[in-house]
Amino acid sequence: MQNFDGQNIKVDVNLLEQNTELLVARLIECRKENDLLRSELSSLQNILRSCKLPGSVGSAVMDANGSSGGVFSYAEQMQVKHKLVLILQKIEMELRNNQIL
Repeated sequence: MQNFDGQNIKVDVNLLEQNTELLVARLIECRKENDLLRSELSSLQNILRSCKLPGSVGSAVMDANGSSGGVFSYAEQMQVKHKLVLILQKIEMELRNNQIL
C-alpha cells in the first residue's frame, strides 16, 4: 500500500512540475505580448501628441460656397483628438487590468 501511495505522489509531483513549467512559459509569452502592446501604445501616444490634423496649419481654406473643403474646424480637431485620447486611455486601462503581477 505504501508503494502505491508513493507512486501516486510521484505522479502528482511530476504533473505539478509540468503544469508549473507550462504556466511559466505562458507567463513569459504574456510578458512579451504585454511589452509589445506597451510599445505600440507608446507609439500611438507619440503619434497623437504630434498629430497635425488637416486644417491645423494656418487658417482654414474656404471654397466658393464659404464652407471648408474637407478641412476640420478647430472644434472638430479638438473633438477628434479628445476621442483619440479616450481610446488610448481605454487601451491603457485594459493593459493594466490584464497585467499579471
